[in-house]
This record gives sequence, C-alpha cells and structure tokens, in this order.
Amino acid sequence: MTALPRRAATALLALGLALSPMALVAEPLTLSDPVAADSLPASKQIAAGLYITAADAARVLEANPNVALVDVRTPAEIALIGYATPTAAHIPAQFLAAEPEFSKGSYKMVDNPGFIQEFVAWLASDAARGIDTVLVTCRSGSRSATAIAKLAAAGVSVDLYNIVDGFEGDRGENGARDLNGWRNAGLPWTYKIREGLRPGHN
Repeated sequence: MTALPRRAATALLALGLALSPMALVAEPLTLSDPVAADSLPASKQIAAGLYITAADAARVLEANPNVALVDVRTPAEIALIGYATPTAAHIPAQFLAAEPEFSKGSYKMVDNPGFIQEFVAWLASDAARGIDTVLVTCRSGSRSATAIAKLAAAGVSVDLYNIVDGFEGDRGENGARDLNGWRNAGLPWTYKIREGLRPGHN
C-alpha cells in the first residue's frame, strides 16, 4: 500500500489519540430493511459488508447522534441536484473533468487527490466529535462504495456504511432515476449550501 502523505498520517495519528478505544467500536446499526450483499451489483459492494438504504439512513440519523452522513458527490451535483438536509459533510471523492467521455455519454470523472486527507481531517475535527459510524452516499451507491474502499485501505477506523441507493436512486425502465434513493423516498433535502458543509472551504 502506498504510504500516506505526512499530513494525512499526522491527521490519522491525531484521530487515534483523540478517540478512546471504546469510541472506535461502534454498535451495529438496527436496520428496518437490511441489505444483503448478493442483492447488489459488484460496483456497490464493500469489503466490510455494511449496507443501508436511504430510507433506513434517515431513521438511523434521527435516532443516533454518533452517526453522520457524508456525501462524496461532485460540487456540481450538490449545487444543481441538491443534497440530504442532515448531511454532516460534503467531501468529494471525484470531480468532473472538462472533457466529455462520449462513449459513456457523460463527462469524465477525475479523482480528488485530497479526498482521504479531507475526510480524515473532518473526522478529527470538532464537527465530528463523538462520531463512530459514517453513512456514505453518492448518486446511487457505486462511487460511495469506491470511496469507502479507499478510506478503509487508508486505515480509517470508524464504521463506514454504503447507502446503496444514494441520493438520486437507481434507474427505472424509462431511464429516469426514480426507483429508490433519498429524494424518491420523500426525505428532506435542499439546494442551499450552508456554512460548514464542505470542511475547510468556509
């Protein structure tokens, strides 16, 4: 595994010192609708096998102050499509490139080189004090799975759950994202970018 940059390593050390050993052992979440790994496409699966639907995520967030929601979509998605109101932090895992990717009918995505450092810094901040479980969301559950894999490989020790239907949900037969997801469940969301949403960018 590639060594973390000094700043990220320092942040991880600070995180370990700031949290007690007991705080790093989160209780399993009580879910109304548990998600089995074999019901998911490979792109949404994570090694830890911690999955949650958007509907369950809303209930868990309301009942558990030790649980936080982090959105890893691009700033453009947050601004133009909106985000879940209880989102604790927006930490993009990728950005949109300027060049179209015509074979996929979309713009190319490029990794955020500071993603792990930004996430670790947020987790060690006062804003995340007491958080031992993070629910990670993207558009529909694939980019969040990739982000979780990167965080786990970097040694982030909180429980990381993949919200498998994300903010917009999966595509239905007509191609629209109308099957599931945070917005389709009628859960609270907003376009308004509040102060503190993007850590380090106030």
